[in-house]
Amino acid sequence: MGQAEAGIPITDLSETADVRPGARTRLKTKDFKRNDLAGYLFISPWLIGFFLFSLIPIGISLWLAFTDYDILGDWRYVGLQNFQQMFFSDVRYGRSIKATFEYVFVSVPLRLIFALIVAMLLNTKRRGVYWYRAAYYIPSVIGGSVAVAVMWRQIFGRQGVVNAVMAMLGLDTVNWLGNPDTAIWTLILLAVWQFGSPMLVFLAGLRQIPQELYEAASIDGGSSWQQFFRITLPLLTPVIFFNLVMQTIGSFKAFTQAFIITGGTGAPLDTTLFYSLYLYNRAFVTYQMGYAAAMAWVMLGIIAVLTAINFKLSSLWVYYETDVR
Repeated sequence: MGQAEAGIPITDLSETADVRPGARTRLKTKDFKRNDLAGYLFISPWLIGFFLFSLIPIGISLWLAFTDYDILGDWRYVGLQNFQQMFFSDVRYGRSIKATFEYVFVSVPLRLIFALIVAMLLNTKRRGVYWYRAAYYIPSVIGGSVAVAVMWRQIFGRQGVVNAVMAMLGLDTVNWLGNPDTAIWTLILLAVWQFGSPMLVFLAGLRQIPQELYEAASIDGGSSWQQFFRITLPLLTPVIFFNLVMQTIGSFKAFTQAFIITGGTGAPLDTTLFYSLYLYNRAFVTYQMGYAAAMAWVMLGIIAVLTAINFKLSSLWVYYETDVR
C-alpha cells in the first residue's frame, strides 16, 4: 500500500532538508571556519604582541644592521661597513668577545657542577629539605636584579666584607674589582652563586631515575662512586644537555652584573666588557644604533652555531631511553 493510499501525507523532502550532494560538506566547512575564527580571536592578543614586539622589531634590526643610524637623525645605507669595522678595526669588540667567552666557558661548567652536587644532596627525605630547596633557589630568582649586583659590588669592594675577613686573617687585601686578573672572577663567582634554576632541573631528573637500579647495584657490591658514574650520570645526560644549552644561551646575554658592578665601562682594561654591555654602550651611549644592530645579529649567529655544535656532539654522550636495546 502506498503512502497516499494509507492516508499519510506526502512531503517534499527538498523543501524541508537540503539533500543535494556536497550540502553537508559545506555545512561542516562553515562550522570549521566559525571555530577557526573563534580560535584566532582568542589568540589575537598573542599574535598582535608577536608581530608588534617580536617579528617587526627583528626585521627592523636586520635592516638597521646595514645602515648608519644614530637614533636622532636619518639613516644612511652603508652595506657591510658595520661588519667590516666590527671584525677588522674595532679593538674593543675583540676584547668583548674574549671577556664573554671566558665568562661563559668558565661560569657555565662551574654552575652546573655545583647545581648537580647540591641537587644530589637535596635528593633525600630529610626533615626540612623543602626549606633548603627554596633557600638555594632564591639567589636565582633575585640574582639578575640590580640590588644583588650592588650588594656584590659592596662585598668585593676595597672596604668590603671579603677584604675585611682577609685583614682579620692577616692576609693582604685585594682590589677585586680594580685588578684585571680578579675582576672577571668576581662576576663568574656571582654566576656560580645563581645555580638554583639548573639545580631544580637536576633535582627533577634525579627523581625520575628508578631506585631499583641503585638497589640492584648495591646488591652487586657497587660503591657510591660506581653508582654515580654507571647509573646517575648516564641517565642524567639529557638533563645535563638541557641545562648546558639553556645556561650557555643565558650566559651570553649577561648584562646587569657587569653594568652595575663595573659601572658599565667594562673596567678594568675591558676585562669585564661583556658582549651585551658593549652592544648597549654602542646603541645608547655613542648612539650607533646601526652598529649595535649588526653586533646583535653576530651574537645571534654565535649562539646559533654553538647550540648547533652542542646538538651535534650530544649524540656522542647523551643517552635517551630509546637508545637502550
